[in-house]
Amino acid sequence: MRNAEQKIRIRGTMAPAPRCIGMKDLPEQALVQVAAYFQALSEPTRLRILNLLRQQERSVGELAQLCGYSSANISRHLTLLTQHGLVARESRGNSAFHSIADSSVHALCDLVCDNIARRLERTASGRAAFARQGAKRGQRRASS
Repeated sequence: MRNAEQKIRIRGTMAPAPRCIGMKDLPEQALVQVAAYFQALSEPTRLRILNLLRQQERSVGELAQLCGYSSANISRHLTLLTQHGLVARESRGNSAFHSIADSSVHALCDLVCDNIARRLERTASGRAAFARQGAKRGQRRASS
């Protein structure tokens, strides 16, 4: 599918994906908004919440129990995620349920995770090559 035809889930409904203008030539105010979005993703508890919401919508109490934090702490994280359009809140009776508002956040997180995994793999391969070289040198010294 082309970008113009892609659809994303926003606040529980499928909507056409907006055209991406990219970061190139963005004004300072827009860059501040981009930085704030990434800052919302920079806390491990918020990433854990997003992973739990990937599976299904959940209440604050469920998220608190699964994360091992107080409901007040989870509520603060959910408020920030909601302010940045990442999480949606829906009241049903006396309960509120949270869900992913913009499913592209998971694609972004998966992209970052894949990048980190490749970097770690390259680093491990480099270390292994270094270790092999060191072992060869040690063998030559031992046989001299």
